Amino acid sequence: MLKQQLQLKLAQKLSPQQIQLMKLVQLPTIAFEQRVKKELEENPALEVSNEDSWEDEDNFDDSYDTTEDEYEDNQIIEAEDINVDEYLSDDEIPDYRLYANNYNEEEYSQPYREEVSFHQYLLDQLSTFRLDDKQREIAEFLVGSINDNGYIRRSMRDIADDLAFTQNIHTNEKEVEKILKSVIFQLEPAGIGARNLQESLIIQLQHKPHTSIIEIATTILNENFELFSKKHYEKLAQKYNLSENTLREVVQEIEKLNPKPGSSYSEGGKLTEQIVPDFTIHINDGQLELSLNGRNTPELHVSQEYTEMFKTYRDSAEKDKQKQKEAVEFIKQKLDAAKWFIDAIKQRQNTLLITMNAIMQHQKEYFLTGDETKIKPLILKDVAESIGMDISTISRVANSKFVSTPYGTKPVKAFFSEGIKNEEGEDISTHEIKKILQSVIEMEDKNKPYTDDKLMELLRKKGYPIARRTIAKYREQLDIPVARLRKEL
Repeated sequence: MLKQQLQLKLAQKLSPQQIQLMKLVQLPTIAFEQRVKKELEENPALEVSNEDSWEDEDNFDDSYDTTEDEYEDNQIIEAEDINVDEYLSDDEIPDYRLYANNYNEEEYSQPYREEVSFHQYLLDQLSTFRLDDKQREIAEFLVGSINDNGYIRRSMRDIADDLAFTQNIHTNEKEVEKILKSVIFQLEPAGIGARNLQESLIIQLQHKPHTSIIEIATTILNENFELFSKKHYEKLAQKYNLSENTLREVVQEIEKLNPKPGSSYSEGGKLTEQIVPDFTIHINDGQLELSLNGRNTPELHVSQEYTEMFKTYRDSAEKDKQKQKEAVEFIKQKLDAAKWFIDAIKQRQNTLLITMNAIMQHQKEYFLTGDETKIKPLILKDVAESIGMDISTISRVANSKFVSTPYGTKPVKAFFSEGIKNEEGEDISTHEIKKILQSVIEMEDKNKPYTDDKLMELLRKKGYPIARRTIAKYREQLDIPVARLRKEL
């Protein structure tokens, strides 16, 4: 039996303008700049006042901006009042077609460096070896199996199988390993093609001039790599009857080796990521001054040509209703999109400045002194409540944004941290605790480094009641190894 029901539901939906604003807020400077350029290319009703340089000011040129009254009355425009052909004629020639082409290209050519990839660099070295066709194909396949760190992480059996299935080269593990040791291990940089760290370090030692220290180091790595990696120096000295000075020289020689031999070449070919700060904080007469990167403040306005087009349509005597309707819809859409985009940029600037100003005021002591122990506990909710915005908005501002300070360029999210209370009941941030922990470890006796229990005891004496598990967590976050691995001779 069918029944009718009346149900009320309260739902919140975001308008296209709100969605556009949220997307703009989360963009860093470079991505935002590209977004503005894309909008300028797609919307002919949007123009930039000064395309060569964006002023570092929070204002826009609104001399050509339009109000809703200027174009929203298109609903009462009759078809006979519009002549589209006047404004879409063939007489409008793009500027790029008027540029002169009678210049010499050689005057504008720029030299560039030809990059050689890491694997191509290794393949080029194979030409120095006398190999038959089968051996060369196996060697090239092994080179292709080397990762960016310089290691081959696959077994010889898997490589032999792949050669059979993909290259139609029938071989076996022994032959592949023979090529690996006689050819690949001889390539530069030394240590390339190893299957683990131990093998890579031994290969690098074999490329060095043979001395007594090199021989002892090679023997230790071959026979007792685990003892060495865990820094059981007393056991090594006792087993090989080594003096403290000799063992120290052996350890120093091994520490000079590269644990990632491929990175010495591969990282050189990688592009360095450029960080453009979104904010800048200066200290002027003891006061903090916050400014937004000028590339975040383009001077945009609605095209005057599109605005005047409506006025001309009103006086036109054209009777083609279809053309009038299509033109009005197109221009209205572009005008609305341009105005929404300009408003969204203004709101984005305002949101960024208000949020960063709240963070700056909360961390005022740090920005004035540069002392990381002065960073106070701060979470997204604190900033959201202080400026009356949603937590998601604060998260979008903090994500992927950077601020230039007198002490270097920092990610905005670095100023957010959890906090605990010390013995005096004061809130202290995890930044302060980590800084104290790091300083204590730096001052320790490297012959007898502090254990986590000892570190917990020392920090408690300084007024930081922290559990041992928390000490271990912060130590790992600081990329500091355990006491045994921090030991030095």
